[in-house]
Amino acid sequence: MYLISAYFDEHTNRRINRYMNRIAEQTGNTFMTENNVPPHLTISSVEARSGELLIPHIEQLEGELVQGKVEFVSVGMFFPYVMYLSPVLNEYLQGISKQVYDAVNDIPEVKVSRFYQPMQWLPHITLGKKLSKEQMQIAFGIMQDGFAPFEGIVTSVGLAKTNPHEDILKIKLDGKFV
Repeated sequence: MYLISAYFDEHTNRRINRYMNRIAEQTGNTFMTENNVPPHLTISSVEARSGELLIPHIEQLEGELVQGKVEFVSVGMFFPYVMYLSPVLNEYLQGISKQVYDAVNDIPEVKVSRFYQPMQWLPHITLGKKLSKEQMQIAFGIMQDGFAPFEGIVTSVGLAKTNPHEDILKIKLDGKFV
């Protein structure tokens, strides 16, 4: 499986990393930190025989995608094991989702997950994964005490392999703001 994800400015990364690290430290669940998972918002999850197959299609997005603002407003859970940070699905995120989908959907031997197709996508940033019931409760308490809505900036898009996370390609986005 390969992920095409949005990455953030340093200020946003530091804030999200603080949440991820607190959850890891206080729950003892180090899945995210041990697997070197950086703060990211998965735009598309695809099955492909090779990441090399996807590279030229992601590279074609360079100069087409621009930086944009994202409002992080909520914390959620995918039961039973995942805690995430949730942004507002704004016009910018919906647009970037469609552009990435259009870039990879017609590639032979590539299958885009149905959960990451335009209008079927729940944007989220995973803060903790493979959490037990007790760890979820601790993580919820951490976020209840420490979270306040904030704004971030998407500055790059990348292609990565999963488990463990391994960056294959990153493209910096044009500074024109959306």
